[in-house]
Amino acid sequence: MPCKNCRTILADGSDYCHNCGAKVIRNRLTVKNLFEHFTVTFLNYDNKFLQTFLALFRKPEDVIDTYINGTRKKYVNVISYFAIALTFTGLYLFVIKKFFPESIDYSFTIPGQDEAQREIQSELQKKNVSFVQEYMSLFTMLYVPLYALMARVSFIGIKKFNYTELLVVFLYLQAQMSIVTAVAGVLCAFLSFSQGTMSIIFIPLMILYCAYTLKRLYQLNFSGMLLRTILFLAVLGVAFIIISIIMGVIMYFDGTFDKMIEAKRAASGS
Repeated sequence: MPCKNCRTILADGSDYCHNCGAKVIRNRLTVKNLFEHFTVTFLNYDNKFLQTFLALFRKPEDVIDTYINGTRKKYVNVISYFAIALTFTGLYLFVIKKFFPESIDYSFTIPGQDEAQREIQSELQKKNVSFVQEYMSLFTMLYVPLYALMARVSFIGIKKFNYTELLVVFLYLQAQMSIVTAVAGVLCAFLSFSQGTMSIIFIPLMILYCAYTLKRLYQLNFSGMLLRTILFLAVLGVAFIIISIIMGVIMYFDGTFDKMIEAKRAASGS
């Protein structure tokens, strides 16, 4: 009997391939054994995914440092973990759009204005949120090199990690935050909380989690980490200003500013 993965000839009673280690599958795929495979892979306490997820909260340096230093069997490797996180994000967006579209509400962030301006701002906000959700996986991937670059600047003078190693750090961090956000987002929608409210709550928690993880990775004391966090937020602020300028230019050329001006004039005339 040949192995279905590497084609090595196996003994009839073999349960695993002695060449590639793959498990020998004899039965046809059914809903039952597919569910059993899912529970063993993701819900069993001994599986790598759950161990990695929990360890990234309890001792993130054990997951990240061991991977960077070459020990890569204990936890899920960074690429696979990030891919799992993207799957969670995709499922989260599907569930929200399909079953809880009313939870996609960020209107409370619009400052008090006249009705016409609020309507324009609301439409603009919906457009931006829709755009971000449509390309969420791409944005999730683009955040990683940006965060790694900001960390490289913020932790200047500490040479523990090079830029490539910081990419690994933030791949794990971004994956962890994406998984938590996806699960929490569905729960919040089920409990009738808006995604906007959840975002306001989660943003500071994510900043604290990143600071906690980097503190353990760099082995800094509280004052040292506080200084680096302030520097990181300052760099983030500069990046936000640059992104806002770019968005402003896009809004200028796609006519959004003209619509806002016209709405203001109409409101003033009435």
